[in-house]
Amino acid sequence: MSRTIVLCADDYALHPAVDAAVQQLAEQGRLSATSCMTTAPRWREAARALPALRSRLDVGLHFNLTEGHGVQPGTTIGSVIAQAYTRRLPAARLRDAWREQLDAFEDALGMPPDYVDGHQHVHQLPSVRAAMVDELQRRYGADAGQQLWIRSTAPAGRLRWQPKAAVIALLGGYTLTRQLHARHWRMNRGFGGVYGFDAPTPAAYGAHMAQWLTACADASLLMCHPANAEVEGDAIGRQRPVEFAYLQSPAFADALAAQKCSIWQADRIIS
Repeated sequence: MSRTIVLCADDYALHPAVDAAVQQLAEQGRLSATSCMTTAPRWREAARALPALRSRLDVGLHFNLTEGHGVQPGTTIGSVIAQAYTRRLPAARLRDAWREQLDAFEDALGMPPDYVDGHQHVHQLPSVRAAMVDELQRRYGADAGQQLWIRSTAPAGRLRWQPKAAVIALLGGYTLTRQLHARHWRMNRGFGGVYGFDAPTPAAYGAHMAQWLTACADASLLMCHPANAEVEGDAIGRQRPVEFAYLQSPAFADALAAQKCSIWQADRIIS
């Protein structure tokens, strides 16, 4: 049975090497979505390349509370998780962050995002997810959940037994997915792409990809983090070129064919 999936490159606008990789992979038909960091200093410059790719890519907001630009100095994913679960994230700060990052997206592209997700999955945390839904409905109306889709991190199939994927889902992915189902919001049906960013070669990354493709059902989403060169100062900067090398390789095309998977934009498969 053939399956269609969304392959999403995160962190667009973070660095020129990330943007170049996303653009090249999109032109090769190896991506179907990219998530944009509108807090990045080069966001407006990076956004100029996106309209030409709209027929190939869904373009979403990669909501940021932890990356070094546009957030409070010293903020880490650990501190954000701790504050979220002890109800110490200021509601006004979250409202402002969602409004400002969506404003920046719309100002640069002249359109709402096709979807929303979060850098380091912060969009699924308590308080953050409530502020997300409130702001999206304020902007786009009561049917916002039919106009755009939200990333679910509920793991696809047997990927739920992988420790890191399970932790991400338990930190809010399962709860957000249940809440979105109850509200009839659109979302992907399964999530993959989680690993320790420790694959030393394209072949090693390809072994991960084979597991993800095997587990994914129709309308699942795989995230990736490519760049065409090492990104200095980035926690996963050395891994990005490894992912890029694999994603543009014949080996990836062979893996898709072997698993009877194809890459589609989400609007064609997420309902």
